[in-house]
Amino acid sequence: MGETILVTGSTGFIGARTLMYLADEGAKVRIFLRPESLSGALPEGVEVVRGSFSDSDALAKAVKGVDRIIHLAGLTKAVDEAGYDAGNVMPVRNLLNVIREHNPALKRFLFVSSLTAAGPASEGIYGVKESDSSYPVSAYGRSKLRAEALCMESAAEIPVTIVRPPAVYGPGDRDILQVFQMLAKGVLVTAGSSERQRFSMIYVDDLVSGVMMALRSDRTAGRLYYITSLQSCSWDEVIAAAQPVLGFKRLHRLPLPKPFVFLVGLVIGAAGSLSGKPVLINRDKANELVQDYWVCSPRQAELDFGFTAGTSLPEGVSKTISWYRSQGWL
Repeated sequence: MGETILVTGSTGFIGARTLMYLADEGAKVRIFLRPESLSGALPEGVEVVRGSFSDSDALAKAVKGVDRIIHLAGLTKAVDEAGYDAGNVMPVRNLLNVIREHNPALKRFLFVSSLTAAGPASEGIYGVKESDSSYPVSAYGRSKLRAEALCMESAAEIPVTIVRPPAVYGPGDRDILQVFQMLAKGVLVTAGSSERQRFSMIYVDDLVSGVMMALRSDRTAGRLYYITSLQSCSWDEVIAAAQPVLGFKRLHRLPLPKPFVFLVGLVIGAAGSLSGKPVLINRDKANELVQDYWVCSPRQAELDFGFTAGTSLPEGVSKTISWYRSQGWL
């Protein structure tokens, strides 16, 4: 195609798969890495620019001459709201500023946000749509929503597109790995009402495909989209997809009541605040975990640029577990 694409967050789970996708199609790729980040094994020909998101000179070097930008870098754990803003809002603001000055002819800036910016749905079948108001229930979600607002404020000058993935799973992911590790032992611990909960999920390669389609479509400039699977799923459906692959015979389910989850979040979160270090769960994260419907609609992405997730839940779960086993993770 002759275009150069800049990718931030390339060392993460989704970023690594994005680089693989771009390498397979022979695209020219530049990545922006923090000084302390390990580059790992990069596809051949990838150009590396190092610097922090507060370094305007490094950012200018990164954005000059590229045709499109995929901004994946972000922070999923922080001590407080200010920490999330430093990881999720400041980088977007600074990137947009250097684009205005050093690459005003940029064809597209695509920001990978999160379903948490919208907040949970009121029901579990159709889910939230792009036209719905946003009600994030966590500091992480609020920081992503503030970053989205910066993008939309710049839409008259810079062609921006925002995508909000739900839970993403697949080879390389360590978050949903914990669920499969429990299932392999015949145990499943969940927060809130596991019988009522439904959630959207998407296999990582489907997400990357959708991101690339949104990045290159003329119809997506100035718009926001959910990139998700065709249907939401329940815990029972996840269990049914995993059981033939993992081979567990019996499953002991332990749904933790909401008050208990909030208590654990309060205690561990207080310890994290005292230490000044991010923790696995706090009251804020607990509020995310106990929601009933983390569900979003795939309809608009299909209408506007023809994206449909092609990987079924059983197929995606099987591929993911097989990869975990090949790496000795499971």
